[in-house]
Amino acid sequence: MRSRLATRFAGLVLAAAAAAALTTAAAATASADPSSSGSEIGADQENDAERACATGDLTFSVSEETQAGGYFLVTTKAKPGVTCYLEGTIPSASFGSGTGKASPAEHGVTDPVKLSGSTAAYAGISPKSTNNDDGKESGRLAIAVVGDETNPVTLKLPEPTLVDEPLTTNWHADPADAVPYTS
Repeated sequence: MRSRLATRFAGLVLAAAAAAALTTAAAATASADPSSSGSEIGADQENDAERACATGDLTFSVSEETQAGGYFLVTTKAKPGVTCYLEGTIPSASFGSGTGKASPAEHGVTDPVKLSGSTAAYAGISPKSTNNDDGKESGRLAIAVVGDETNPVTLKLPEPTLVDEPLTTNWHADPADAVPYTS
């Protein structure tokens, strides 16, 4: 019985060694032969270079829009030489102390936006979602990519605005999709 178990164990060890040798040989062949599925390796390396955007990878600007009762349209682009993806979630946005963070104006996640060169992403931020005269005046907007909230960028607003329960859209590739409807 002992010799039968030893034979099985030896067979398993040899099979594992042979599998490891074949895997190593196949990997060496794939990396040494660019004509055999080298395009797949190149695609994997390219995907590694395209990553999620951090706040520091981007430039931001803000404009005032009148549609939907008035809102701020934040436009962001990748800095020169940067290619990254901006997830289709809300930005982390606040109008300063005492105003609270902007809440989502949309239910769900939208498509990510690939930023590179002149390609832009847009988010619409409504400073006031209430129908009253309450609020706090602010002249600045702090904005960051979600997940990178410790590195916000502060933007000067075109003019001070009354802020009460602000809302924000997700990031979008089309500015027409970044209108925060508040009703």
